[in-house]
Amino acid sequence: MEMLTQELETKKRLLQESIQILNTQIQAAKEAMDDAQNSANEHDGAMEDKFESFRENCQIQRDMYARQLDELISTMALLRRINATKANHDVSLGAVVHTELQNYFIGVSLGELKVNGESFYAISGMSPIFKAMAGKTAGDTFNFRDKDYKILQIS
Repeated sequence: MEMLTQELETKKRLLQESIQILNTQIQAAKEAMDDAQNSANEHDGAMEDKFESFRENCQIQRDMYARQLDELISTMALLRRINATKANHDVSLGAVVHTELQNYFIGVSLGELKVNGESFYAISGMSPIFKAMAGKTAGDTFNFRDKDYKILQIS
């Protein structure tokens, strides 16, 4: 029981860390979008021809940040579906997977996260490595990029 509690604590920390990173990215995208909009607005009416293309560029940038923001918000919605108090018994959304080679947190793609000095790779359910290990349980092996991975533990 003690081991499981510790594992769920790790899952909770990974989830919190992921949410924090995403919140920072969402904030940055919002600010960039607002800056682009403000730049476009400031040049309204100023020597029309010269600034028309500048304004269009600002609006293109704003639209790009808006799309980025939408993606980040969808990603956050996915993270919020993960229940950190429930142990996973197979490799699926929300699982913390320990293999002989690396550890993974199945949620969204955020790269390397560190919890208690241990490294975990935050990967999405769309990633090729997830597809290779999906549905497997502790003790199973899977092959990815010509390497065999043995799953030691899942929580």
